[in-house]
Amino acid sequence: MKFGVVTFPGSNCDQDMIDALRNDLNQEVISLWHKDKDLSMFSTEDCILIPGGFSYGDYLRCGAIAKFSPMMQSVIEFANKGGRVIGVCNGFQILCEAGLLPVLC
Repeated sequence: MKFGVVTFPGSNCDQDMIDALRNDLNQEVISLWHKDKDLSMFSTEDCILIPGGFSYGDYLRCGAIAKFSPMMQSVIEFANKGGRVIGVCNGFQILCEAGLLPVLC
């Protein structure tokens, strides 16, 4: 399994996530920039991670902005094909706003 970690403006936990996966868990990790859209190097056996850490400043409904990035459109397609996607902190908010998780309220 390989991991992709998406970085948005203001993210500050992305490098920690990359380091933990690479150095502590010895996993292959590819850093992904929010303006890119190519996920062709991933199969549905892989996992895309959306870290937290104040994406878009954490005061602008980060997910409402992030869902329009080219990378998120690719992440949505990846998830709809059965790919694994995990969001942490703001990353979870981004997944909710992108329609990948049900709103439970």
